[in-house]
Amino acid sequence: MAGITQVSSNKCFGGFQKVFSHESEELKCKMNFAVYLPPKAEDANVKLPVIYWLSGLTCNEQNFMQKAGGQKLAANHQFIIVCPDTSPRGCGIEGEEDSWDFGTGAGFYVDAKEEKWKTNYRMFSYITKELPLLISANFPADSSLMSIMGHSMGGHGALICALKNPGLYKSVSAFAPICNPVKCPWGEKAFSGYLGADKTLWEEWDATCLVANYQGAPLQIFVDQGEEDQFLKDGQLLPDNLVESCAKAGMPIILRKQAGYDHSYYFIATYLEDHFSHHAKFLQ
Repeated sequence: MAGITQVSSNKCFGGFQKVFSHESEELKCKMNFAVYLPPKAEDANVKLPVIYWLSGLTCNEQNFMQKAGGQKLAANHQFIIVCPDTSPRGCGIEGEEDSWDFGTGAGFYVDAKEEKWKTNYRMFSYITKELPLLISANFPADSSLMSIMGHSMGGHGALICALKNPGLYKSVSAFAPICNPVKCPWGEKAFSGYLGADKTLWEEWDATCLVANYQGAPLQIFVDQGEEDQFLKDGQLLPDNLVESCAKAGMPIILRKQAGYDHSYYFIATYLEDHFSHHAKFLQ
């Protein structure tokens, strides 16, 4: 396989759950990503749709594949699932390991502008450019049929990847996304660190702001939010701000508030089938 090394492989629902490593040009470090290949991936004559899953703070490529139960759904739909890591690793940047919500495990899916971070912390370009090329080169992936989804910080990532690249993804969905990072503590910390003090630059990486100026292919946003999510109560997620921005811009959005559910993978596993069904409408 071109430029990638297999780390693990497990048979799962007739297909294979694999992990690979590679040297990333964008991030200037070794990166892991997980891939679920459904049974039809064995057919040399078939190209399959791909869904990218972006995980949240402190996570890596393992969380979704171990906790969400997505392999059975992917096997049923014959979708390839790609789960990248959430940040560069081991870059030796001072302060990289100091906190759980900035640096390692917290790349926020932006391309950093600040001198200290801009060489390695380029998760946006990694997700939207480098990784799709790698997937297309090594797996039976149809690069014209890609969708994206994620959780929390990764939900933010999925939304901005879709909004900043009109037409690249057929659909987008998110669980408990950070919807308006310029107005929440997590976003303020990350954006000031990666992007600097100019808050107008921050708005280029905020879904609620991006919706207002979206000029692209039709996109329907699908969001699930647990009502007992502590981070919702703490003002970190702000989904109503996104809905308000979508209403003003005429952007279709479905926001479901799920009574009793929190921020965990128990919530994700409960409603993941609905998200696969949403993406399937656009990936056929």
